[in-house]
Amino acid sequence: MASEPAEATFAFPPALSREQEDEFRDLDREHGPEFALSRTATAVSGHWTIAALERTYTERGIQVVNFEKGKGEDPREWTKARKWFVTFTTAFLCTSAALGSSIVTGDMSGPVSDLNTTQEIVNLTVTCFVIGFGIGYVSIASSFHPVNHPLSPLFFAPLSEVSGRRLPYMLSMLFFFIFTLPSALARNAATLVIGRQLAGLAASAPICNVGGSMADIWAIEERGIPMATFSFAIFIGPCLGPILGSWIGQEVGWRWIYWVLFIFTGCATLLTLFMPETLASALLKKKAKKLRQETGNSNYRTLEELEGPSFGELMKTALWRPLEMLFTEPILAFMTIYLSFIYSILYLLFFAFPIAFVEIRHFSAGLSGVTFVSIMLGICLAMVLMPFQEKIYNHITRFGAFPEARLFPMMLGAIVLPSALFIFAFTGAYSWVHWIGVCVAGFMFGFALLIIYISGNSYIVDSYSDYAASAIAAKTLVRSEIGAMVPLYVNQMFNNMGFQYAGLLLALVGVLIAPIPFIFYRYGERIRSKSTKASQAKRRHFAEDIEKKELDAET
Repeated sequence: MASEPAEATFAFPPALSREQEDEFRDLDREHGPEFALSRTATAVSGHWTIAALERTYTERGIQVVNFEKGKGEDPREWTKARKWFVTFTTAFLCTSAALGSSIVTGDMSGPVSDLNTTQEIVNLTVTCFVIGFGIGYVSIASSFHPVNHPLSPLFFAPLSEVSGRRLPYMLSMLFFFIFTLPSALARNAATLVIGRQLAGLAASAPICNVGGSMADIWAIEERGIPMATFSFAIFIGPCLGPILGSWIGQEVGWRWIYWVLFIFTGCATLLTLFMPETLASALLKKKAKKLRQETGNSNYRTLEELEGPSFGELMKTALWRPLEMLFTEPILAFMTIYLSFIYSILYLLFFAFPIAFVEIRHFSAGLSGVTFVSIMLGICLAMVLMPFQEKIYNHITRFGAFPEARLFPMMLGAIVLPSALFIFAFTGAYSWVHWIGVCVAGFMFGFALLIIYISGNSYIVDSYSDYAASAIAAKTLVRSEIGAMVPLYVNQMFNNMGFQYAGLLLALVGVLIAPIPFIFYRYGERIRSKSTKASQAKRRHFAEDIEKKELDAET
């Protein structure tokens, strides 16, 4: 992935330092020490910097190509109008991808009768799409290379090295658009499911690249409102799907759900034609190539050209490191379990809400879809309150930053989440309980979803800041595959166990894993100290700070 991970840009304040962000931006790779020590460039006290690399190559006669200040070459110097066009366009692409994962849940019974198949087969339309999402994301996000296409990262490497972000965006949305068509025209279940699998693979590119696009054009201090726009699109999109899909399926049939998605992705594909290139390394390569042609001097090079990973390093990083970290890093493993659970609950509710409202309370399909507004309202409230985390974080880290300071929202969410699931279990199960009870549970879940997601991912990025993309790739693969399994068992689970006991089981799992953020807040520093990949930042207290200053003054 030729950018920092999208999860890093969610954090308030930013999870990556300016140096780390510049490294992702200019070098398209992680800040692992094996790169620093294996290069012929400068290592300063065992740790290198962008400026040190430039000085080293300049001393060797290499003309390192950079953006000229004030000339509008750097995307961060573009006009606000151009930046907001890119922001809204990428947010629209994310909405289309997120919408595509859930809109089909609006009518899952129609294809069963029309295609003469079973409900389990039709549920695969969600499972296969989300599986494609996860595989596509990891293929891109863990490569640290301008390889942004989800279908075959290595095949598209030469193309992406030249094109940057724009062309992969265009190709990904084009394939998403094309592979949505077979599902709309499907005359058998196989066509329906395979079309969804391929569409899911293609749809992953906007989700994992948009964080980098935001970092390309907005400086850290400008990123608040643009990231709120992206956050709104990425979290609201899945909830919007059942609302639209249920009314479309009820009024005009299930095929029109796919036709509406086809039209929506077509509009998104058209927008990519007007997107400017934002990737710094791609723009600098283009500039360096032009300078070489104009001057005949082959010494004009970019840092990415000089420091880019070899094929062997790329393969090791992309295919091995995420899995290695998943099984050797306790923080990553347990945070992945927690985030996978809450992600799977979101997809479970796409099927459980219709049971609570259509089967038990006899709502129409359209009205059942409207109840997902409760989850959206919870997400919106959490977004409004998340800036307060910045004040808490700044207060806790006033003597020095440490990753565990990110966990306060997650600790609150760990209490809210099982509470929401208990309410859902014992209000959704009974028709004589007012429907608002289920919606209250949905509201609380939406609130917990966002604060847990942002806090948990920020903690992962802070804990493994030098290996952030690998850590996020590992987490995303597991999260997506676990979420993809939900449609295969959710109906059987609620029908055979009974609504209230199925919901109770989920709530008890929420209680079981609730201590995770509290344990890491207490013991996270000790766990990180034993890792070779985790940050070694330590919690500093006021007394320790004063003592250190006194010792420094004496010496």
